[in-house]
Amino acid sequence: MDLFVTAILLGIVEGLTEFIPVSSTGHLILATELFGFDAATWKVFNVVIQLGAILAVVVQYWRTFWAVGMGLLRREVLAWRFVINLLVAFIPAVVLGLVFKKQIDVLLGSPMVVAWALIAGGIAILVVERFAKQGDYVGLGQLPMRQAFGVGMLQCLAMIPGVSRSGATIMGALAMGIERRTAAEFSFFLAIPTMLGATTLELWSNRAELMAGTGPVGWSEIAVGFVVAFIVALAVIKVFVAYISRSGFAPFAWYRIVAGTVALFLLSR
Repeated sequence: MDLFVTAILLGIVEGLTEFIPVSSTGHLILATELFGFDAATWKVFNVVIQLGAILAVVVQYWRTFWAVGMGLLRREVLAWRFVINLLVAFIPAVVLGLVFKKQIDVLLGSPMVVAWALIAGGIAILVVERFAKQGDYVGLGQLPMRQAFGVGMLQCLAMIPGVSRSGATIMGALAMGIERRTAAEFSFFLAIPTMLGATTLELWSNRAELMAGTGPVGWSEIAVGFVVAFIVALAVIKVFVAYISRSGFAPFAWYRIVAGTVALFLLSR
């Protein structure tokens, strides 16, 4: 398959799955495997195009970020707490990501790990949906710092491909009693520093290969995947927030279980 066609398809997969609890990284790994490419070869591509999807959050919530920026200049308490909570939630991923980078890189090349994680994550979502009690909608600046830190710790589970960063943060927030829409928006905002950090680290680690253009997947393919992921994600965010505000996460859980089971079957053949 042509590299640009593959880049477009993977960009669509990323944009569709980044913000719903089904694991965008896991789907990208499985997709590259099904397309007949080595997942490890596309590892840098898979990480970097996630930033395209994250950029969609900035565009969708630009008013929120503008208000926070103006609030910081005016020394408003809620604006500063917004930033502090985001940093507190981001720190665990930074520390564990740097400490366990080599182990994470190994997992990113394992489609079988993705399949099992999809199934386990689906079961976890059903459990949380059944027992979690939710509070009222509040902004990120109104959340207690301990809840922000707890969500950040749970985000680290997504270092296992197939767990889902959005799934771990949203369901973790729900388990702590945070309301659905608040949990989803917190997950979106937290994705910005998290994926920016992951992308920067991945580009720096592979800078020699990318600058020399010696790798099978270069800047052109990354650019195409980045743009496609951004466009698709921009459309998905609105639909997802509207859906979860009135419905549950069970459909995503059952999808994960079915997808993981199918993947196990195909990978074992």
